[in-house]
Amino acid sequence: MTPNAAHRIDGVAAPRARLNADTLARLPAAVRRPAYDRAALSTGIVHLGVGAFHRAHQAAFTDDLLAADPRWGIAAASLRTPDTRDALVPQDGLYTLLVRSGAGDAPRVIGSITRLLAAPDERDELLRTMSDPGVRIVSLTVTEKGYCHRPSTGELDEDHADIRHDLDNPHAPRSAPGVIVEALRRRREAGAAPFTVLTCDNLPSNGRVAKRVIARLAALRDPELGAWVEGELAAPSTMVDRIVPATTDADRARVAEALGVEDAWPVTAEPFSQWVIEDRFPTGRPAWETVGAEIVGDVEPYENMKLRLLNGSHSIMAYLGYLMGYETIAEAASDEALAALVGAYMDQEATPTIAVPAEADVEAYKRALFERWRNPALRHRTWQVAMDGSQKLPQRLVAVARERLAVGAPIGASALGLAAWMRYATGVDEQGAPIDVQDPLGPRLRAIAQDAGPVAERLAPAMIGVREVFGQDLPRDPRFVEAVTRALARLYDRGAAATVAAYGGA
Repeated sequence: MTPNAAHRIDGVAAPRARLNADTLARLPAAVRRPAYDRAALSTGIVHLGVGAFHRAHQAAFTDDLLAADPRWGIAAASLRTPDTRDALVPQDGLYTLLVRSGAGDAPRVIGSITRLLAAPDERDELLRTMSDPGVRIVSLTVTEKGYCHRPSTGELDEDHADIRHDLDNPHAPRSAPGVIVEALRRRREAGAAPFTVLTCDNLPSNGRVAKRVIARLAALRDPELGAWVEGELAAPSTMVDRIVPATTDADRARVAEALGVEDAWPVTAEPFSQWVIEDRFPTGRPAWETVGAEIVGDVEPYENMKLRLLNGSHSIMAYLGYLMGYETIAEAASDEALAALVGAYMDQEATPTIAVPAEADVEAYKRALFERWRNPALRHRTWQVAMDGSQKLPQRLVAVARERLAVGAPIGASALGLAAWMRYATGVDEQGAPIDVQDPLGPRLRAIAQDAGPVAERLAPAMIGVREVFGQDLPRDPRFVEAVTRALARLYDRGAAATVAAYGGA
């Protein structure tokens, strides 16, 4: 359903009104809406990467506190395409967050985003906004690949095409690190303090990775700027958690029915939402802890628990589930054999590698994960979770396998998950149909697959040779190479469903 889709009044088709500031007061009473005067908000946060996750997570947390502190309105920018800006500007930045569960739908309208920008045609305005001393936080959800780093090391990829562009065109950057460095340069020249960089992407030690790549890029531009960034920039680490499927036309239709107006780009999410933040904000921050965020001294234990239990399991279910013919994570998690495999991965391989926070009940956490994954109201596609595997797997499954091998422990489930990614990354499924592999290394992975052919003994070692994913050590570890090769051979010989069914007993 499009934003101008018709409904019927007295049997006559008529276009629905659009969600915006004028129609907000006419929404049904059951629809929660901003409890503050949006005109009184000032911009305290610039967010880079205004996708569905930000709008269902950080923007919602911030929306909850603006009635008490209006200094933290969000100017949100897309770095690549104008789609979100073009959808939401006619709505005055308003959009619907539809929380879905087996108990039903709960819609609310979020108003914390007061400005929307698209960097490709509003770069100067974005940089001016980031340079405003009133902006004290620049947050990011640009996905793992948006940091232009090498996932196996966490260092800036100085050969990345966007980084090369930004070094050649420093005042017209296109990468997230490049935009941040240019804005910091402007602030330094104006005598303003740096903003705090708050990354909300699934990277281990994400704040430290962000600062490392930003400081390095700044130093490549100007050693004095690099030293200033290294000494002055704060970049606290965070852990974020909420399942946010891609918005569908069915979601838009559902929202229009609930609100009585059209919303061009609502977002859907599960009821669960978690945000753990290190408390390092030299120029101030919103009181997110008053609306449910956890402010801690060290986020790493929470981060590792989530990355290795939730995200690692998610990847295993995505790749194996896709190969088994499941369209959604809910379907994959409801397969008894696949659920048993994921449970074995969590219990036997991932849990021993994490330092569980003292206040956490890890067994309850793992049980809750299956309840969340099996939410019948969410259609979180296996294909969506499978995106960008070369960027995600180093901190999810590869890290677990590396730590297990270091103590001489088996890695069967981790190896099978990695083998499933290799099988998926060939771009051809078990029926010979093409797979739309979305990965920054996709062309390179397909070339490897074409050279090796569907032969595990050739394909697995060739894929393991991708250093960005597996580092320098694992390609030389015969235990790792053998385990992944054996798992990939089973996927080719038996297929994913039979391999999963036989796991542990074959």
